[in-house]
Order: sequence, then structure tokens, then C-alpha cells
Amino acid sequence: MSPSRRLVVRLILSAFTLSLFGSGSAGAAEKKSGNSAVRPVPKKEDWWMKRHESFVGRAKKGHVDLLFLGDSITHDWEGRGKDVWKERFEPLRAANFGIGGDRTEHLLWRLTEGKELEGIEPKVAVLMIGTNNMGSNTAAEIADGIQAVVDALRKQRPHTKILLLAIFPRSPKPTDMVRDKINYVNEKIAKLGDGKTVRFLDIGGKFLDKDGNLAKEIMYDFLHLTPDGYKLWADAIQPSLNEALQR
Repeated sequence: MSPSRRLVVRLILSAFTLSLFGSGSAGAAEKKSGNSAVRPVPKKEDWWMKRHESFVGRAKKGHVDLLFLGDSITHDWEGRGKDVWKERFEPLRAANFGIGGDRTEHLLWRLTEGKELEGIEPKVAVLMIGTNNMGSNTAAEIADGIQAVVDALRKQRPHTKILLLAIFPRSPKPTDMVRDKINYVNEKIAKLGDGKTVRFLDIGGKFLDKDGNLAKEIMYDFLHLTPDGYKLWADAIQPSLNEALQR
């Protein structure tokens, strides 16, 4: 390959990498301007709003010590994860505030404009969000969106311990490009853990084989968990939950 052709290839690869992961050299204000992941917005679908309103109603009843926040992977604790939920979390006065399809901006709206926390002050909030932003935001933008959610939680409920989970792996093989993007986001949000209010926990390895592959027995579509996957999730976070709930 000629030197000029190699230069063109390098420029194309650099531009593609930047589109995926974002630039690390821009200032904070510049990076966040135009970032949809940090702007709270609701979804317009009736089913989504009804589910959100059900959370508001649940919060008004109080008595929530453990709160799960997230997207469809969290939502499905009510489906494929229901047996594990009933056994492991229901006795802990847990509530599931997950909505399928949510991105960081939707959860951010639910916590701020949607007032989903009014009436409760959980001892622990288990948070995982961001996988649905993979197609619409750079990795840096997604990390900023997750930080915005964490900041909203800390502002509204400063005494709630946050168990911030790394985004779970997806796609069958470790060489699939989305894995690199997820890893980049997780490296960024790991820095949000302060050892006090926020604990970062990466349990993604629990779902992979020794070569880093995903099996359908754990994630049936290489994204959403099977019942066995939910058991792995519960087992992986139980020690951290026990510690946080006892404080």
C-alpha cells in the first residue's frame, strides 16, 4: 500500500473511532452541548407514560428500601426474572422502576420532571442504564448521560446508596465492535464510584465464557437475560446489597 493510501486509511479509521467514542480533548461544556443523552425527555407512547405513572403511584405508598432503575433488562425482572425476584428481592421491600427501551435521557426525565422518587427514600438504588443509547450516542456522551442520572439521584436522595452497575456485555463475540464501546463507557463511569454514596460494580464477566463469548442460555438474544441470567445477576450483586442495606 502506498504512503498516501495508508494516510487515507488512517484518517478514515480515526474519524470512525471518533464517531463511536467521542473526543477526549474537548471541554466539558463543548462535549455536552447537543448531547441528547443528558437532556431529560419523556417518551410519547401511552404504555410508557402509564408505566411511569404506576411508578409515581407506587412511590406515594412508600416503604421501598431497595429500588431498581433501568431499561428493559431491569423491566424484565417482572418477566423472566420474576421467580428470582420473588425469592431474593421481594423480602427486601424492593421496587422495580425499569422501562423497556429507555435511554439515559428517559430515565433522567422520570427522576426529575416525572418525580418518580417522591414518597420514597430507598436505602439502596441499583442502577443500570445506557445500552439503548449505543446506536444514537458516542461512548463519551453515554457516560455523560449516566453521570447525569447519578447526579440527579444524589441530589434528590443524598442518603440513598447507589449501586451503579456497568453496562452488561451484548453481542455474541468479544470482537464485536459494540463490546469495545461498552467497555469504554464502563471505564468512564467506573470513576463515578466514590466508595461512599456510589459504588461501581462490573458483573459483566459473570455472563461470559472463558473466551468472552455470550451464550443464548444466558442472554437469549445476546442482550436480554434468561431466567438463568437473572439468577447470575442476583448472585453477583447480593454481597454488595447486603453490605449497603445493613448500613
